[in-house]
Amino acid sequence: MNRVVELVEHAPPCSVALPEGIGRSLAAGDMVDAAPDPHLPGSWSLRAGSKVGAMAFSDPGTGTRVTVRVIPKVPVARLFFLLAHALKPDDIWRDGSVDVAEHRDLLPALAHAVERQVDRALRRGLLQGYRASEESSLVVRGRIRESEQIRRRFGATLPVEVAFDDFTTDIAENRILRAAVERLLRLPGVTADVRRRLHHQRARLADAAVLVRGQPLPVWRPTRLNARYHQALHLARAVLDGTSAEHAAGGLRVDGFLFDMNRLFEDFVTVALREACRARGHVARLQDPHHLDEAAAIRIKPDLVLYGPGGALHAVVDAKYKAEKRDGFPDADLYQMLAYCTALGLPTGHLVYAKGNAAHAAHTVRRAGIVIHQHALDLDQDPPGLLAGIEELADLLIDTPHP
Repeated sequence: MNRVVELVEHAPPCSVALPEGIGRSLAAGDMVDAAPDPHLPGSWSLRAGSKVGAMAFSDPGTGTRVTVRVIPKVPVARLFFLLAHALKPDDIWRDGSVDVAEHRDLLPALAHAVERQVDRALRRGLLQGYRASEESSLVVRGRIRESEQIRRRFGATLPVEVAFDDFTTDIAENRILRAAVERLLRLPGVTADVRRRLHHQRARLADAAVLVRGQPLPVWRPTRLNARYHQALHLARAVLDGTSAEHAAGGLRVDGFLFDMNRLFEDFVTVALREACRARGHVARLQDPHHLDEAAAIRIKPDLVLYGPGGALHAVVDAKYKAEKRDGFPDADLYQMLAYCTALGLPTGHLVYAKGNAAHAAHTVRRAGIVIHQHALDLDQDPPGLLAGIEELADLLIDTPHP
């Protein structure tokens, strides 16, 4: 039996009939809030949070396969704009280069975008580079590893332990692209046409070694020589760094990929603000570490701390992917920002939310005089409107009073 369950991000809970094992697997994970429905035996109450994407649960014993999809509230094209800007604001892909507007679901759009970018990167052939290699050889190549020769060969002349630089296509850039392609081929919801093209890209990257799951990604550095790979590598990193699941829990197999909208919104706001403030001669540091107490025992890491041209503290910002409720934004966010302002000695603090009933609110703390601003960024705007809102916020940050 194959079944697809569709949920919408932050929508009210719904009751779905699910096998016991799959329901318990959902309840144990962090994709959705899941609990047995007390009113409908055999059914589970599911509510999507801020994770969007898809997970497939397969039970080989019963032949049951259930795919749970969480649809983002924002259009997929808007989500990709946020992602692109957060990854590389000075060189993001445009709507014309990767058309994802036709997709409603995240995973088909992501697979399509990765395949198109990989195809563009490889259009002039695979990138080659030098890779340090060590091996036992019957001929001298490169330099002899004398200590290894003595340790392994006990004075024998052959084989020779050598180290050399090999000019090959098996380099970090190609390994990362292949890993992203392999990852997408194992995910649910990828259309047959895109899957066929991904198989073609995997064949082109066959000389690149397969990365071992769980190990750190190989390091690559942007240069003029690998410029045609940049966009594909940034998008591949989003695939490989994203919240994912691929395991067998007992007899149950789980495959899937999720984007955390909390993290995506935070990354977009802070990176876009950093670039806007940099253009105005200010320096913004992301996740800037400080301490709350005099003994430096309690660490704080605001999302963004702004410094003036002379290096003095200027403003502090925290981004929250939350919609304002009827009774306002959560009070805990105000307490957190008050702690930031107090520790940093700033008279004002700024909270940026995904959307609100009002564009701006300000609260003056009694007996402290600290003003906490709450801003709401409407993600329903088109990209120029979003960036215009960021520019206005950057002007406000720079113009607010500071010590």
